[in-house]
Amino acid sequence: MTARKFDGTTIVVASHNRGKVREMAELLAPYARHFPSAGELDLAEPDEPGCTFVQNAAIKARAAASASGHPALADDSGLVVPALGGAPGLYSARWAGGGNKDFAGAIERVERELGASADRRAHFVAAIALAWPDGHVEAVEGRVDGTLTFPPRGQKGFGFDPIFVADGHALTFAEMDPVAKHAISHRAVAFRKLVTRCFG
Repeated sequence: MTARKFDGTTIVVASHNRGKVREMAELLAPYARHFPSAGELDLAEPDEPGCTFVQNAAIKARAAASASGHPALADDSGLVVPALGGAPGLYSARWAGGGNKDFAGAIERVERELGASADRRAHFVAAIALAWPDGHVEAVEGRVDGTLTFPPRGQKGFGFDPIFVADGHALTFAEMDPVAKHAISHRAVAFRKLVTRCFG
């Protein structure tokens, strides 16, 4: 089945997370003229009952597209730590307190629950969904593997970025220049797939 191509000028970024909105707006800049966020448009945040990152991204994108009347882009992402049974995973934002987004506390919890475990492997997953007001959705997923480091390092990222070092790199995501991070991040990997699918 042929993927639907985006041919408009406006894409709503279906997120209230400022760091995520900034990152997605930078990625979108070559493909749309306007990318208001769900927060700017005062759109409600839908429940996310999905069982996968792709399902939750599609739920958020559909809700924003329906409410705004414009195509909407949403992502659902998380940190997966094998030594914690895959947690926090789909519940990464909930580990940070849901709406309060206390990632300092969530990072402390990851370190506490890892304890003396020598297994510090982790990967970030990002699913990105582009939805149209008629309900059609195109969705892709990206992943980047790495290891966790403590204490947290860097001020440039958000979420769990200060404790994640991608394989082959020495800096945490929060220490990297945004351009360098965009070249390798899970969100960038997924976005490149979406560009090929919907913007190419």
